[in-house]
Amino acid sequence: MRKAQVLPRFLSLAALIECFVYVHKPKLAIGVLGLMLKNGYKVNVYVVNVILKGLCENGMVVNAIKFVWGLDMKEVTPDIVSLNTLMRGLCRDKKVQEALDLRFSMEKVVNFAPNSYTYGILMEGLCSEGRLDDAIGLLEEMRVKGLKEDVVVYSTLINGLCNKGYVSRGKEFLNEMLEKGISPSVVTYSCLINGFCKQGKLKETTMLYDDMLDRGIQPDIVTFTGMIGGLGNNGMAKKAIELFNLMIRRGEEPGNITYNILLSALCKEGLLADAFDILRLMIEKGKTPDVITYNTLVKGLCKSGKLDDAVTLFDSMLGDKTYVQPDVITMNVLIRGLCQEGSLDKAGEIHNKMVENKSLVDIGTFTVLIGAYIKAGNIVKAFELWKQLNQLNLIPDSISHSTIIDGFCKLCALNIAKGLFLRFRKKGYHLTAFDYNSLMDALCKEGSLEQARRLFQEMLDGNCEPDVISYNIIIDSTLEAGNLQSAKELLIDMSQRGLSPDVFTFSILINRFSKLGQMEEAKKLFVRMNASDLTPDITVYDCLLKGFSLNGETEEIIDLLRKMAAKGIELDLGLTSTILQCLCNISEDLNVEELLPNFSQKKSEGFSIPCSELLMKLQKSLPKLQLDSAL
Repeated sequence: MRKAQVLPRFLSLAALIECFVYVHKPKLAIGVLGLMLKNGYKVNVYVVNVILKGLCENGMVVNAIKFVWGLDMKEVTPDIVSLNTLMRGLCRDKKVQEALDLRFSMEKVVNFAPNSYTYGILMEGLCSEGRLDDAIGLLEEMRVKGLKEDVVVYSTLINGLCNKGYVSRGKEFLNEMLEKGISPSVVTYSCLINGFCKQGKLKETTMLYDDMLDRGIQPDIVTFTGMIGGLGNNGMAKKAIELFNLMIRRGEEPGNITYNILLSALCKEGLLADAFDILRLMIEKGKTPDVITYNTLVKGLCKSGKLDDAVTLFDSMLGDKTYVQPDVITMNVLIRGLCQEGSLDKAGEIHNKMVENKSLVDIGTFTVLIGAYIKAGNIVKAFELWKQLNQLNLIPDSISHSTIIDGFCKLCALNIAKGLFLRFRKKGYHLTAFDYNSLMDALCKEGSLEQARRLFQEMLDGNCEPDVISYNIIIDSTLEAGNLQSAKELLIDMSQRGLSPDVFTFSILINRFSKLGQMEEAKKLFVRMNASDLTPDITVYDCLLKGFSLNGETEEIIDLLRKMAAKGIELDLGLTSTILQCLCNISEDLNVEELLPNFSQKKSEGFSIPCSELLMKLQKSLPKLQLDSAL
């Protein structure tokens, strides 16, 4: 056209701008705008809005705002569509406050008033940020300005409330709509139905569904999908199938999302035959199962212990081009299932396939396999995987290095665990209290208390905040070494750091003090434990009884037994044996074999007896002790 000295017409250039926007080339559209101005044409607001739309839809909102402020307002004035386009772009970019500020800035320069669509955009943005009160405030502002609320505004607000869990509040706005004579849409009902389904309120869901039908509003695919998901989440997969079939009979064509939600519900309940029936129906209806579909089925098969079927399905995904390719989730689900079953060789084979396909390499899979090999006692294989992980330049996360440190500690491969711990620390990895605790516990069990204390001091110095478990480990080993004063100081320091002793802390202290013959300290701790609303376990009672027995404190034994009976303590074989031994030490008249003639047999049966029942039996042999006086 230029060579022929023919000037392009305004409409031709405007159409070209629209074409470039349509194919997501907003910069070229701006170039055409420049050509338009060069040829002496005046730009109108329609062209401006087309360009703004192109910029905003391509994530160039900042450029769009600069473009607007760069306009000659005397030549072309932005309108409400311009403002709405920019605010929509900002809200999509999660810049809601900037959208609000832009509104006020533009209102000062350009004399236009926001419409209901403007308010709808801002309400949606505010709701997405959880600023629900501000969103509701905009509804009030609309009313003050004389704008009528419509179904879109109400539906936007209801959707925002439901997404944040305020479904009952959303229902109140539905009632308000109806009172004002505003007819709700299928979107309005779908938002509320989905919200109540997520909360497991199926009664409210059913009432809304019936009300919807009574008003002549037909449910759509979103409505049905929400209800199917709600039924599935509440263990009603069979009902979900019935609703799914109703949806098909009504002419709705479910998509992959609906199918996958239903399959997930069926697999959770172990209804695998039904799940594969749905899969066949899905394929018959021309739908292509996606990776989520197959991951759901693989997970369901693994959960039901059908690992062979899961592997077969996985092999089909790899070998048959009609199947979708597996992803990292597929691999991890299958490998985790095989590891739990102990099929480490097969899990290793699948992992090798992952490594061959570099896009499927995942630190989480390595962690699962390393943990499984360590649990099986295969240090060599676990360490091979660890080296492979490093060769692939995968960065261990907190779970992976915690798994390997803890695993080698439990296998008593302490030198390896220490080496890895030091290596992680040198590389700047974030070591957690769990990592420190694993190593400290192993060191204490090995008898290396000083090394453990040095690690504990590192934690105190700021490397990592110690937790209750950290203190329990060090206190236990300190008392085992006979250092009572140091243990008491640790307990004080623990409280000063805002950590409350737990059941295990008290159990450790009472156990160790009892063994050391410090029964007054043990009794004080027992009283403090009960005052802290912590329930002593049978280990605590066992330790106290043995301690009292060693000290010959008969009255303390009897008093504790009465308290145990009053609390309804259930005795296992070990504690029962301790009680009988204590009473034998008190009285030579007690015949253990007569009371429990099948003692050895009851052990294999998981022996237990209420303390009160045992005391009643013992009372017959030892009436002078008055064992049942508290009963």
